[in-house]
Amino acid sequence: MNKNEPKIVEKEKIVAEKLNGRFAMLGFIALIGAYLTTGQIIPGFI
Repeated sequence: MNKNEPKIVEKEKIVAEKLNGRFAMLGFIALIGAYLTTGQIIPGFI
């Protein structure tokens, strides 16, 4: 493989990474919402 030759990434891996990022962002928003409404970082735990 040449140094100038671009790497080829499968479309499924790109879709999986985008989906993973979106779920992580959704989880972070849920964490912020739970903290703002209950005052607890993990509701129901302590």
